Amino acid sequence: MSEEIKGFSKLSKNEKIEWLTKTCFHQNDKAKKILKQYWNSDNNLQKLHDEFSENTISNYYLPFAIAPNFLINKKLYTVPMAIEESSVVAAASKAAKFWMNNGGFKAEVIATEKIGQVHFLFHGNKKIISDYFDFVKPLFFEKTKSITSKMNSRGGGILDIFLVDKTSDINGYFQIFATFNTVDAMGANFINSCLEEFSHIFYNSTPLFRNDELNNNDIEIIMSILSNHVPNCIVKSVVSCNINELNNLEPKTENFAERLVKAIEIANNDVYRAVTHNKGIMNGVDAVALATGNDFRAIEASAHAYASIGGYKSLSNAYIMNDMFYFELKLPLAIGTVGGVTSLHPLVKIALEILDNPDSKELMKIIASVGLAQNFGALRSLVTTGIQKGHMKMHLTNLLNKYDVTELEKQKAIEYFKNKSVSSSSVDSFIQKLR
Repeated sequence: MSEEIKGFSKLSKNEKIEWLTKTCFHQNDKAKKILKQYWNSDNNLQKLHDEFSENTISNYYLPFAIAPNFLINKKLYTVPMAIEESSVVAAASKAAKFWMNNGGFKAEVIATEKIGQVHFLFHGNKKIISDYFDFVKPLFFEKTKSITSKMNSRGGGILDIFLVDKTSDINGYFQIFATFNTVDAMGANFINSCLEEFSHIFYNSTPLFRNDELNNNDIEIIMSILSNHVPNCIVKSVVSCNINELNNLEPKTENFAERLVKAIEIANNDVYRAVTHNKGIMNGVDAVALATGNDFRAIEASAHAYASIGGYKSLSNAYIMNDMFYFELKLPLAIGTVGGVTSLHPLVKIALEILDNPDSKELMKIIASVGLAQNFGALRSLVTTGIQKGHMKMHLTNLLNKYDVTELEKQKAIEYFKNKSVSSSSVDSFIQKLR
């Protein structure tokens, strides 16, 4: 059980660990040793990692893996993935190899618009606030030039600004709704800086307007923040092949192609299945997002909001037409290849170099293609042998490591389970008998 402490952030890292091990582990030296063994021996590198967050006491490692053979728009990629689940990387790699031999992934960025909002209350005449917005709108562009100049020089910036009447939802509620192009940056800081400036301009410019009808006390700014819902920042990836090629991939499964189509139809008609279906897509998406220093939490929220438009459904689609199987994924994806940790984290820099230093649009195409490959791999298992056979085979090593097995014991276990089902109980039984 923990206890209250004041001034924790002012303690050194060692002092934080001393307090933690005293209050949560009863001076357990094993806990202290584990925390410190994950420190980097390079002090400068460790200091860099410490400053990524607040109250850091150690580093939390995830495997940095590679999925080769991704042929996307006729260019071959080796894709870095940061994830702790081996079956995800294996499935992506296996799917990538099949589609590489069948034309590869065709990916395109459909739109790159991002959104921000200033939320405010006004209880007066709607015509007055509308006229005031029209008056102030040019000032939004003019007075944010110091913020937008660099982004404008790269081809981005503020696209448009609207007044949205939401009074039917909440009494007196309006929005200043702005759209942006942030080019190769994810753009959260840029958008939020613009929005906060909008709110200052909107609140403080009433004296310049018809001041007998409006003053700043009539306007209550609630908050200014970007939205992670980006339904107009969309990437699409598609694969296709003759159904005979696909059915030959799983010769023991009758109508394999049709079963894949049916699996997506089920996801489109059952929310319980749809959530897990889309989670499988995000296994791949998140892993590449993490490896390239992008905000996977924002990506997740955006994807599920997009899947909910018109009722929660599959993010992917599959159909058969003229004996051809088509499999596609449309995904909202607000990412960046500059800014944030992309220019600071050494492994993120390596990940982007592995991908040949893509711009944000190219990275969108890569991430969407990995998500599609991941979905294909998961559905392939589900409609044939079942998900557990491949997943638990890949998980066998983790189960064995729980028992601190020797290398000889590990090899015996791998041989034993080559043609048997793997589960926690079956591994436990095998180890007990072996020992």
